[in-house]
Amino acid sequence: MTARTLPHVRPASLAGRHFSTVVVGAGINGVGVFRDLSLQGVDCLIVDKGDFAAGASSAPSRMIHGGLRYLESGAFSLVAEATRERNLLLRNAAHLVRPLETVVPLSSRFGGLLGSVLRFAGFTASPGARGLFVVALGLRLYDRLGRRQRVMPGHRIGRAPAADEALFRDSVRWTATYFDAWISHPEWLILELLADAHADQPASVAANYCSVTGCRGKALSLRDEITGDTVEVTADVVVNATGAWLDRSAGALEGAGSRVMGTKGSHLILEHPALHAALGGRMAYFEAGDGRVCIVYPFMDRVLVGSTDIPVDDPDLAATDPAEIDYLLGVLGEVFPRLRFTRGDVVYTYVGVRPLAHSDADKPGQISRDHAVVVDPPNSLRDVPLVCLVGGKWTTFRSLAELAANQALALLGRSRLRSTESLPIGGGADMPADAAARDRLIDGIRARSGLTRARVAELVGRYGSRAGTLAQDFAAAGDAPLRHAPDYTAAEIRSLCLDTGVRRLDDLAIRRTLLAIRGRVNGAVLSELADLAAAALGWTAERRREEWLACSAILRERHFVDLSAGAAAKAPGLDAASPTDSISSPITT
Repeated sequence: MTARTLPHVRPASLAGRHFSTVVVGAGINGVGVFRDLSLQGVDCLIVDKGDFAAGASSAPSRMIHGGLRYLESGAFSLVAEATRERNLLLRNAAHLVRPLETVVPLSSRFGGLLGSVLRFAGFTASPGARGLFVVALGLRLYDRLGRRQRVMPGHRIGRAPAADEALFRDSVRWTATYFDAWISHPEWLILELLADAHADQPASVAANYCSVTGCRGKALSLRDEITGDTVEVTADVVVNATGAWLDRSAGALEGAGSRVMGTKGSHLILEHPALHAALGGRMAYFEAGDGRVCIVYPFMDRVLVGSTDIPVDDPDLAATDPAEIDYLLGVLGEVFPRLRFTRGDVVYTYVGVRPLAHSDADKPGQISRDHAVVVDPPNSLRDVPLVCLVGGKWTTFRSLAELAANQALALLGRSRLRSTESLPIGGGADMPADAAARDRLIDGIRARSGLTRARVAELVGRYGSRAGTLAQDFAAAGDAPLRHAPDYTAAEIRSLCLDTGVRRLDDLAIRRTLLAIRGRVNGAVLSELADLAAAALGWTAERRREEWLACSAILRERHFVDLSAGAAAKAPGLDAASPTDSISSPITT
């Protein structure tokens, strides 16, 4: 992003400014609206009380999928929309979104047939293990609904290969195979959308750690969550895209409440070479003994397991419980009985809160995953209309954003100029579609930058077609690998700090890089990152120390990361036991 102006601002610079639209919530749906409206020439401000993509948008299963299981509830239009959006993302963000071969182990011919029929008819029914007939019918329909913009093969079903018979439980006789997709770094795609929006409309800007505390007339009161400073801006339209926080945000925005409910989904990242190898690059999509649909797939050099589905009242307090870790490990033991799983395999956990429309359903899995756009008209306190995004899935962010943007444009009396449907995102622009062309891209960047081919391939995998400019910038700065995390370099970390709106150390460790989710952060790595961030952002020694402590607490308490390796020796001004006395075994009892 160094070659372009940056969208990131602090609240102090916004005082007294007017924007045609203010978007509240910088997750994937809010940023999607921001990007779409900016493309139409609308000047927008987007704010978030935390970091960009710090909520549920940073904690999905990292699948880009159509929602196979939604077919049983008759949600055909949602599945058709989601499979189409999946196909578009494979084209528009090919540097981050890639095909994912998926295998479904099957143990019976007709299992789950009656339950599926009853659920399709609208009755509540226990699912039971779905058999060959139900899955074959579902996949045939799934392929048909996903035929628009298709870029992947159709499904196939057959006798379980010998390798799969050895992998799954003894009862598995057949396997079904189909394709969905996965995203390597969802937070980065959100940052790219912000940058693209600003490139389209330079008057559109973004502020993280900036909360909305009130709305009177056309004025919104904003508070800088880092400094405590407050300012006011005015707007013609306000968009509430705060996801599971929608009802809570409605209070500050003088809007209606009681529209959403949240369910948390916890995920585990395992270091398990045997399972990683046995999966062979595929995702296994299976049912637990209690009927919950779970997934497991190779995530880079780790294994991702998900997820739970538990109602929560306060999304700010959502965290992975030890019981959820045990549940997911137990499910793995059921499905892969010849492999052993323990808490020691877990290197990272994360949890996101799904924003679902209010429902009286008996079980979370029965709640619709569809979305809607609702407008609260001006009232006695608020003079501007409030466009509210209710629900929404990661995969369908573009189509939901389009609906919301169309509503905002109508309220502004403006027309749509362009569609985002075929618009590349960030480094997806001019990204080669085949391996040979990608090799040529890598070789060209290597020749121009002088970096090694392996390093260039790594950068292309992270930043797509924009890796060329970054590689030359990093090479000019020496591109020295980090001592404790050589997958990244000092020049790259500095660029992330300066060019992506980093304000806190956890922004860098958890969202701008993939170090945390890959289980690569210990005390020494965190200290190295803190030193580089402090130098780039001008932090004092005290601020650096505070950031180290705050980030280590987040990693320990919310992600079950053990920072004990080298931690105490690397945190200036701390007693040896201070940062590590409660983290020697964070996910064991």
